[in-house]
Amino acid sequence: MALDHAALSAGLAAIAAHMETVADELNALDGQLGDGDLGVTMVRGGREVVASLPSLPPEVGESLMKVAQAFTKVSGSSYGTLLATGLMSAAKATHGRTDVPWSEVSPLLEGALEAMRTRGKASLGDKTVLDTVAAAAEATKGLDDPAEILTAARKAVAETMDRFRGQPAKIGRARIFGEKSIGLDDPGMRAFKDILDGLG
Repeated sequence: MALDHAALSAGLAAIAAHMETVADELNALDGQLGDGDLGVTMVRGGREVVASLPSLPPEVGESLMKVAQAFTKVSGSSYGTLLATGLMSAAKATHGRTDVPWSEVSPLLEGALEAMRTRGKASLGDKTVLDTVAAAAEATKGLDDPAEILTAARKAVAETMDRFRGQPAKIGRARIFGEKSIGLDDPGMRAFKDILDGLG
């Protein structure tokens, strides 16, 4: 069992469909700490990705690169850029392969994390999506069953969001709100949680 064209296409379609149902919540949360358009960003990106599914090649890496390109085509937001950066990292790591063992999910997340950290100039502990990606990478180490991987990742992300909820944002537009960001989820963290929720 491995991540292949069929599994990737099904997963992307499921994520896009879920984003349609949570977009208003994401917009509302983002509106408290940012531009209020994160839900719109995720929906537009998801629709563009779904439109590209019929033309995705059998190679996982090439498909991930096309997904990243599809997302950036309709999204100029900082979150969209970070998401695409993570996808491009995974694309490079899986280049030329038609199937990728599920055991590579953790290292792929770690690679994406480093690429996103460099691009976004944020650090772990700043209360950003990076903290949830790091938690998911750590929680999925050594796992090779997709259901177990998803369960572990979702649990780790939920626990991370709980831990950071009482802390102020330290970077990006949200940091401007300072103490007002305490008690609120970081929108990027929430969007990453929604991506995982869409898969299960």
